Amino acid sequence: MKTLKLFVTVLMMGTMCIYMGCTAAVVGTAAVGTGVGTYIYMEGVLKTDYYHSFERVWKATEQALVSLKASEVVPSKKIGEGSISCVINGEKVWIKILYKDKNVTNVGIRVGILGDERASKMIHGVIQDHIKG
Repeated sequence: MKTLKLFVTVLMMGTMCIYMGCTAAVVGTAAVGTGVGTYIYMEGVLKTDYYHSFERVWKATEQALVSLKASEVVPSKKIGEGSISCVINGEKVWIKILYKDKNVTNVGIRVGILGDERASKMIHGVIQDHIKG
C-alpha cells in the first residue's frame, strides 16, 4: 500500500512538472502529530492543509502574527474563507485561509512580492505552535 501511495505521489509530481514547468514543488512533510499535511510551494505561495477547524486555524494564525510582532494587520474574514495582510520584519505578508472540510483548513502564505519559501515556512511553524497550544 505504501508503495502504491509513493508511486501515485511521484506520478502526480511528475505530471505537475510537465504541465506547470516545474513551478510547483513539494517542500516537505510535517509530523502527523501536529496535524499538518504536505507543504507545496507554487508561484511564491507556500500552502499546506491543517487538520483542524477553520476557526481554530484562524485563531492560531492571529496569535502567530501577534507573536511575530506583525504590523499593519488587515484581516478579512467571511464564511469559510479569510485573508490577512500584514508586515513582518519589513516584509509584506499575505495569508489566505480556506475551509476545505470539517477538520481540514488550507493556509497559503506569501512573503514579499515574489515569495520567500523559507520565511513562509517559518510563519507556518509559528501557526503550528499556536495550534498545538
